[in-house]
Amino acid sequence: MRAGEEVRNGREAKTGGGIVCVGNFIVDRIHTVSYWPEQGSLAHILHQDMGVGGGAANVVTDLASLGFHGRLSVAGALGDDRDGDYVRQRHAALGINIEGLRTLPGHATAHTHVMNVPGQSRTFFYHGGSNDLLTDSAIDPATYAASGHRIFYLGYLMLLPGLDRRDETGSSGAARLLKAAREAGLTTCVDFVSSEDPAFANQVAVALPHCDYVIVNETEAGRATGITVRDKQGALLLPALETAGQRLLDGGVVQGVVIHAPELSIWLAPGSAPVRTAAYPVDPAEIVSPVGAGDAFCAAVLFGLHEGWPIPTISAVAHRAAVHCLGGATATDGIPDMSVLLAEIGGKVPAAG
Repeated sequence: MRAGEEVRNGREAKTGGGIVCVGNFIVDRIHTVSYWPEQGSLAHILHQDMGVGGGAANVVTDLASLGFHGRLSVAGALGDDRDGDYVRQRHAALGINIEGLRTLPGHATAHTHVMNVPGQSRTFFYHGGSNDLLTDSAIDPATYAASGHRIFYLGYLMLLPGLDRRDETGSSGAARLLKAAREAGLTTCVDFVSSEDPAFANQVAVALPHCDYVIVNETEAGRATGITVRDKQGALLLPALETAGQRLLDGGVVQGVVIHAPELSIWLAPGSAPVRTAAYPVDPAEIVSPVGAGDAFCAAVLFGLHEGWPIPTISAVAHRAAVHCLGGATATDGIPDMSVLLAEIGGKVPAAG
């Protein structure tokens, strides 16, 4: 496709390829509450919603909503319960291949109670269940490569204990799984969770050399590198954030580190100047829930990487995807077709360089 050429239906007309999303599958019960109470006090639940959450679930669902035209598949672990059935049904209804979702008898499907105060951040009460038991032996990346998939997404590191733990050899299940995916010819993309685990940097470090791309928020970039990225007043420290991204590259990330924050995103690639893209301002009063905005950003990045779009275009549509997500009650509500996002940034996709 030539630079500046219009894209039919918002996407380059081509077939094939695919993305497999591996990792967390969680049933989210989202409670919008009147305020955050002190211990022992009472707050009113104003509204409740239920949806499927977790890195892999959110990203693949958003890709389907964006109108991704290639194969979409998922792999992970579920319990033998109603929540597990709900996860399967939700994905199958979107035309997503669910053969990689394993059922673990006697275990509960992972679930989260999300407490959301309008205009503020959200708090999660999480039970890991079947997610905690997912290991690299349960997934064969070569089968996805053989069926034409191009991208292998894994999320979230630091919320998958069976993959995160370093073993006696100094490696981890995540490192082995990502290595196998790259050896099969898949492009590996990884996201972290905003954990305060003191082992954060140590555990993710062994996986970095097997990551083609790391797509994280500013908090996760800071915790993965030990760099403070905001000052005491909460202002973003841009030089420190770029240093954190460079440190992830130095840790072995092969093709790029993408860090997103409410203010902007920074895309760092080996040997290239950082690409900074300003975020779109959002009126706090218009935010229904901040749950899933980072995953929406990530899904749009994967879409653009799969299509070979240039970095500025990918970053711009990723910010727009996050904005739309903020207007939905669950982690995947509000995501439009990619043609909408492209129209919002000008409607054209220049050819990748």
